[in-house]
Amino acid sequence: MTNFAHTQLGTLVGQRDQGVAVFRGVEYAQPPVGPRRFAPPVPMAPWRFQRDAGWHSAIAPQAPSRLAPAMGDFKKRMDEDCLSLTIWTPEPDGQKRPVLVWLHGGAWVSGAGSLDWYDGSRLAREGDMVVVGVNYRLGALGYLKHPALPAEDCGTLDQIAALAWVRDNISAFGGDAGCVTVMGQSAGAASIGRLIINPSVRPLFHRAILQSGGFGRATLGLQEAYGIGAQVIRAAGLDPDAPDILDRLREVPAETLVAATGTVARVNARFAETNPPFMPTTPEPLTQTELFAAIANGAAGMPVLIGATHDEVHAFFASNPAMADPDWTASARRFAELARRPDAMERYRARRPGGSLMDWLADLSSDHTFLWPSMRLAEAMANAGVPVQVFQFDWAPQGSAFRACHCIELPFVFGNFAQWPEAGMLQGGEAAEMDGLSANIRAAWTAFARSGDASVAGLPWPRYDAARRLTMRLDATCAVMGDPAGLDTRA
Repeated sequence: MTNFAHTQLGTLVGQRDQGVAVFRGVEYAQPPVGPRRFAPPVPMAPWRFQRDAGWHSAIAPQAPSRLAPAMGDFKKRMDEDCLSLTIWTPEPDGQKRPVLVWLHGGAWVSGAGSLDWYDGSRLAREGDMVVVGVNYRLGALGYLKHPALPAEDCGTLDQIAALAWVRDNISAFGGDAGCVTVMGQSAGAASIGRLIINPSVRPLFHRAILQSGGFGRATLGLQEAYGIGAQVIRAAGLDPDAPDILDRLREVPAETLVAATGTVARVNARFAETNPPFMPTTPEPLTQTELFAAIANGAAGMPVLIGATHDEVHAFFASNPAMADPDWTASARRFAELARRPDAMERYRARRPGGSLMDWLADLSSDHTFLWPSMRLAEAMANAGVPVQVFQFDWAPQGSAFRACHCIELPFVFGNFAQWPEAGMLQGGEAAEMDGLSANIRAAWTAFARSGDASVAGLPWPRYDAARRLTMRLDATCAVMGDPAGLDTRA
């Protein structure tokens, strides 16, 4: 069965399945190819005839994800012509529904909002809302920095263009442009943090869900980004100082840029770190305190739901052969660098008795990159008067090497375990327990998108504050706890 959406630009023809209309491959900007490569997105021009929105368009060029052992893998057609949306919406009936816009993770080098992992049909159907998945430029095509290129990140500009498209056109799908929640995980959540800071972008959304944003990573200033950009350009076989470098970069095959990015990532990799090769840039580097203050001030009056998983970095380390038997000297240096206290390794050993050195390193990095920074950001927002609620996702299959790792909450949020058949992080999980936890999470996320409050019947969710640090622990048993991340006893 087909469905029609009459946007400001023209009519789209989608497909209906089990009470939800799906519009795939909806272009929100012109293809960023040729002279538009490395340029800000250009709005779509209106069209005269109906457009078929029954098929996904290509995803951004990318290499396989480093988290494939935990999440599984995917094979999709790749092309630079990738600026598209996937929209799920219930049967239009004249009512305006809340809108949930999804920004995927993948370290700004992999992923897509159109992947089956992020199928929004169940959220749309059960939550009676419109769900939008966004594809944006990745890797060098979205985040390469050079003085000859735009100062702003093209991938970030794509995200802004998608939100502007939603503002202008989502009513054609039954969505309320005045009730937009932007939700992201990992790189998607960190991207939202940058969007919140931008005063010209803030009016485009009204609530934010930040999952595993990695806010403990240092921000990337423009000059440092130029240095990384020069490395990538050289790895692609070009001279970054060539006077016609922009023209040359526009001629390089996308797969060459993807390979060059991988080369630079390996060269720059440091022991027991998870830093991505690219990140959104700021004119000057910001300290963590400065970044959190900027986000807190930008979020004034906007409800925020934020959290992380208990064992984030096990997704990166558990299947990495280089971390199977870490060097003790390098490990001690890493503990001293992050924890800044001589007994840090002993404290982490005591926290996880029977664990391995890899486990303790993963715990250390999880705390300092994901868990504690999320809580500190929540405190900064709460102190600024932002209505913020905090979660910690603790569920994991018994005996899993991945534990409650990075990305494990995603199938619970979308309620689509069947779309994750190769996810090692879910193997061994008890189905009824997973379904029950997912139902709780979907209900809370939906309630937040509707009202700005994640509380649901039987599961009240208090606001977060620095004094009590009340956090919703999401596990086989869901309950509010005070300071489950251990900020008061941090190593």
